[in-house]
Amino acid sequence: MISEYIQYALEKARYEILPDDDTYYGEIPGFRGVWANAGTLESCRRELQETLEEWILIRLRMNKKVPKVK
Repeated sequence: MISEYIQYALEKARYEILPDDDTYYGEIPGFRGVWANAGTLESCRRELQETLEEWILIRLRMNKKVPKVK
């Protein structure tokens, strides 16, 4: 169930190449504070997923809601 939630959330992710250093930046709209920056797109995706997982766990531990994704 949680892995499906993460996958649906990651489908909303947006990525861009930063012109200053040619690294990849990714974020998920609606998930405040969930972003990643890495040298390759694949690394950025992995880092974004890890950040999202940690973000979800922190929110649940604090008894806060997580956004609906589908």
